[in-house]
Amino acid sequence: MENTVRKKARIKKVASKSGDSSGQVQSLCRALSILNVIAEDEHGLTMTNIAKRTGLPLSTTHRLLTTLQHERYVRCDNDQSLWKAGVQAFIVGNAFVQSRDIIATSRPFMTELMEQSGETTNLAVVDQGECIYLAQVECRQMMRVQAKPGSRVPIHSSAVGKALLAAMPAQKAKKFIQMREFERNTEKTVVKQQELQQEVSNVRDNGYGRDDEEHCVGLRCVASVIYDEFGEPMAAVSLSGPRARISDEQFPILGAMVKETATKITAAMGGIVPKNKK
Repeated sequence: MENTVRKKARIKKVASKSGDSSGQVQSLCRALSILNVIAEDEHGLTMTNIAKRTGLPLSTTHRLLTTLQHERYVRCDNDQSLWKAGVQAFIVGNAFVQSRDIIATSRPFMTELMEQSGETTNLAVVDQGECIYLAQVECRQMMRVQAKPGSRVPIHSSAVGKALLAAMPAQKAKKFIQMREFERNTEKTVVKQQELQQEVSNVRDNGYGRDDEEHCVGLRCVASVIYDEFGEPMAAVSLSGPRARISDEQFPILGAMVKETATKITAAMGGIVPKNKK
């Protein structure tokens, strides 16, 4: 509710300042403010509600809506007199989605995380029941982790895998676990289904996944999820290093760093972090 109020206030501010001397085109700013409020309500809005939310006169709202409708950016449900986003708005939004390059977008944030933590950072996605690394920014330490793009790690014994697993709907994650048998990579690898489900539940509570020498002896990792515009998991960012540098006490500190980085990348990609994940 609070976020909605802030959005409305921001849109009204745009509408009221659209006539200043900053070089903005008043009619364009007003039209965009209309598009913004319509996009925020999936059920559609009446012309009166649009005028109230944007702070525009009803006559101006009508004129701009007619223009936007002609260009197919909005459409009107005549039976209910509700205005909704049009096909052209979808085409423009989809062009942004198609133009996204998650590796190029993530790399500056991964570099920042590496500098902040002093450890190697990674980017990974789920592929056919495993995690595949897309990119890595190596730290400057003599002893460091190397994971070439294209290399794979199991979901159940990696921080990126557990983070992405925890980001799935609970029933989907439970089904994924129940349908598989997991191999033991080290003495610490969690292979029992019930224990892995508890581990995934802990990840949901903490906001980050952890690998405590479960994939490789002496190696520790933490990871957090990057979300798309629908609030669905699209990738995970992680940092990894030797046990000698990542102590038990550092897990929550590094976890918070990774979570913040994932949130930044999500925003840069035009994604949305689900409310229950914040």
